[in-house]
Amino acid sequence: MSISISNISKSYKKVKALKDISFEVKPNELFGLIGPDGAGKTTLFRVLTTLLIANEGTARVAGFDVIKDYKSIRKSVGYMPGRFSLYQDLTIQENLTFFATIFGTTIAENYDLIKDIYIQIEPFKNRRAGKLSGGMKQKLALCCALVHKPKVLFLDEPTTGVDPVSRKEFWEMLKRLQQKGITILVSTPYMDEAALCDRIALIQNGKILEIDTPEAIVKHFPKQIYNVRANNMYQLIKSLNIYKYTHSVYPFGEFVHYTDSRTNFNPEDLKAFIESENLSNIEIEKTEATIEDTFMELAK
Repeated sequence: MSISISNISKSYKKVKALKDISFEVKPNELFGLIGPDGAGKTTLFRVLTTLLIANEGTARVAGFDVIKDYKSIRKSVGYMPGRFSLYQDLTIQENLTFFATIFGTTIAENYDLIKDIYIQIEPFKNRRAGKLSGGMKQKLALCCALVHKPKVLFLDEPTTGVDPVSRKEFWEMLKRLQQKGITILVSTPYMDEAALCDRIALIQNGKILEIDTPEAIVKHFPKQIYNVRANNMYQLIKSLNIYKYTHSVYPFGEFVHYTDSRTNFNPEDLKAFIESENLSNIEIEKTEATIEDTFMELAK
């Protein structure tokens, strides 16, 4: 396995950031760690990249133990932290040259690995990193994480704060890197990005809720979901939250996602209740579950 985690726990004084985490990432897999801010994603990444020591458990990355073989791991992995951490007063070219030199290599030696990404920022190679846009900063950070040809790539929320077009381009780049034999562990708070991974782990409050392919996780959703809409969405949510048969209700785009606690649910009963709450223009229709729905259900 490229990454093997067994019963990892980590605490910051009284706060337990990771609680008995165990999973494996296969070679050449694009594995997603999905969860909101504060779920424990960054702490786990820091343990796996040898920047933090866990209180309990063991982990191996690229065949090396994170405690005994930390020097070997640092040579074998690329790590792109959530915050832009390159030297802002250095240019694109200077940052790349600096990181290549640290790892005892050159840009030219592994240029084939970063070429597809680098050509997008090459016209600005003499611009200081601090003056780059969000999307260009992410591309530069990815180049720096790849310049020494790592076996495993860790990306901590790489698309947070990046525009939708750059997000799409970034994930396309990850797919191409995967084809070159690199194992990728990526974390994100965006549920729509989860569907782009081979497998995902849903994490909340330091605990793994479920691990499987995105398709299998969605398929396991236990109830039928309904899109519900009315003329006053705020009042609709308030009303559904006090409805005695409500199992769950969450805003979801222009609709509310509703599940009912009854096995013999009739949408007409729900419509009658909503009308009794002085709401109009009511729409109720079946819809498919998403990863976000599954996460909300598991995190209840």
